[in-house]
Amino acid sequence: MKSNEKNKSDSLKAVALQYQNESKKDAPQIIAKGSGDLANEIIQIAKNHGIYVHEDQQLSEILNHLDLGQEIPEQLYVVIAELISFSYLLQGKFPTRWKNQHQHIDFKE
Repeated sequence: MKSNEKNKSDSLKAVALQYQNESKKDAPQIIAKGSGDLANEIIQIAKNHGIYVHEDQQLSEILNHLDLGQEIPEQLYVVIAELISFSYLLQGKFPTRWKNQHQHIDFKE
């Protein structure tokens, strides 16, 4: 491994969130976090399970300050909700109340 590749790998950070919409009070929680090789492993496990991986260094830095099991702070609700919604759209999951006005959405059955 080249030295600049090693430095990039060492500075890599990853945070995994889990959101279960069982209660309207629950917010996403930190379920894993790490840097370097552990970050690579977290990312690889997510990809292997078809989980959306979003790269955002600033958001990662903020989330890395939280403890495992801790819910995200209220200030991050909107940005995390947008990312969760986007991941659903990428998976072809749409709210049933959405109308396909322009017939551009291929609803998967």
